[in-house]
Amino acid sequence: MEKLSTQPYKGTRDFYPREMKLRNWFFGKISDALKTACFEEYAGPMLESLELYAAKSGEELAKEQTYNFTDRGGRDLAIRPEMTPTVARMVAGKLGELNFPLRWFSIANMYRYERPQRGRLREFWQLNVDIFGCDTFEADLDAIRSAVSVLRAFGADETMFRVHINNRRFFNDVIATIAGTDAETGKRVSKIVDRKNKIPRENYVKDMKELGISDEQIEQIDTLYSMNVKDATAICPNSVGAAELSALFDALEKTGLSKYCVFDFGIIRGLDYYTGTVFEVFDEAPENNRAMFGGGRYDNLVGLFVKNTGISGVGYGMGDVTLENFLVTHDLIPDIDADRTKVLVTRFDDVPLEAYTALVDALQDAGIPASVFLGNKKFGKQIDYAVKEGYSHVLIMGGSEHADGTVKLKNLATREELTLKKEELAAHFGA
Repeated sequence: MEKLSTQPYKGTRDFYPREMKLRNWFFGKISDALKTACFEEYAGPMLESLELYAAKSGEELAKEQTYNFTDRGGRDLAIRPEMTPTVARMVAGKLGELNFPLRWFSIANMYRYERPQRGRLREFWQLNVDIFGCDTFEADLDAIRSAVSVLRAFGADETMFRVHINNRRFFNDVIATIAGTDAETGKRVSKIVDRKNKIPRENYVKDMKELGISDEQIEQIDTLYSMNVKDATAICPNSVGAAELSALFDALEKTGLSKYCVFDFGIIRGLDYYTGTVFEVFDEAPENNRAMFGGGRYDNLVGLFVKNTGISGVGYGMGDVTLENFLVTHDLIPDIDADRTKVLVTRFDDVPLEAYTALVDALQDAGIPASVFLGNKKFGKQIDYAVKEGYSHVLIMGGSEHADGTVKLKNLATREELTLKKEELAAHFGA
């Protein structure tokens, strides 16, 4: 029989203890930053109805990028490729019980069937941050503020990243003003603009012309990509989207966030449910100059479940792969084992096992990570094990120490060794 492969499925990862430690560290930093800003954590199921994604995420995501199947009851299901439709369903399900505005976040794993590449895998963990029930630009501002706060929690500053901001309502109005497009054609133009940096220029022009956009109109649209927000909004001064953009950028300036932000007419966000403000956060490092994550406003999503609801939403998703790439690129990951106390209780044949486990119990009861060495190895091998496994200290208690109620505590970093009474152990570590 052919032996099974030890490799994980393409586009997924194994998380050995070291990788789990790193992942838990940055998830913890994110969670702390958001809870400080009064966001509350939620979770949802990994399986959802396939039609949920087809209805609001777009046919491409639903049919081409989901892992989907028909269950034994004949229901078409998908493993979640994103979280926004799920949270909108959850909000709709408890509409009469919730107190708005809501400030929610989750960190959940997703699956998308796409080509694995740098920053993009088939299985990934994603932070999802959403604000429901605020119709004004204030929620857009707060969402962007929280994204900046999360990155700043890792030590990032304005030289390392930039938030690129646009507005879907404004985009549609500008395209209609320049090219006279109807809503459907405007939507198709947005799809081309969304991928303009991923395709050759000649393909971009060809696709635009196929929609009836002339060379002159393409040139007019091109000029917008380098405009600031004041000049761009002057093109459609009566646009609701222009007013939203102006109010948002005015607030960004007054709150000191403008140094992190820039207007970018080329930011569209490919998902169909976005209706107003949209944004993407870019890494400014030349070696990793790419969009890391983004989001925007989706005013109609809850209405998919409950008719005539006025519950608006704005949020964003940040993947763990792109976040880790950003942190590595800017050297923002510290030694997560530094100053971490972890004690290995070594063993000798002339001391009973229960005497050692009593030491472990005393340390653990005081909140100090500790374990007893398992097995029968020479003392030197036990020390080697402690060093390789990242223990900060070893506890040494031979027959003579056991008899007089003392232990020796060795700091593996400094090589300092102390003799302590057993009852003094916890106090030595400040517990």
